Amino acid sequence: MRVLIPELSASDIDIFHVRYNAVHTGAERDVFPHLPADGARPGMVAFTATSWRQLLNPGKIPSGERVPTAADCYRFVLSNPAIDVCMTGPSSQQHVGDMLQALDRGPMNEEEMGWMRRVGQAIYGK
Repeated sequence: MRVLIPELSASDIDIFHVRYNAVHTGAERDVFPHLPADGARPGMVAFTATSWRQLLNPGKIPSGERVPTAADCYRFVLSNPAIDVCMTGPSSQQHVGDMLQALDRGPMNEEEMGWMRRVGQAIYGK
């Protein structure tokens, strides 16, 4: 379905929701590069930043890699300039704090992005 977003972005639809996280990065290929660059780009809302908590599960993380926090997952998503909003589903005050921490820390650097991509690829390949 995401392959239709570039075509539909020329219509009157102003906002799209797209699954995007370190495990599911297909929108980087199928959507983001094909959006209008002239200021008429629709808003992009990402959901499932933690990949249904898979990215937070130590049992799914490759040996030798640090387990991401929810803040890491939000930062990964928000580091992509095509994303305008990252949907979250906090279930505690701690989770709200994690979201605010992600905003305070800002975009990930190349090393952090590489780490998240390695972790995501390992989970995707399982």
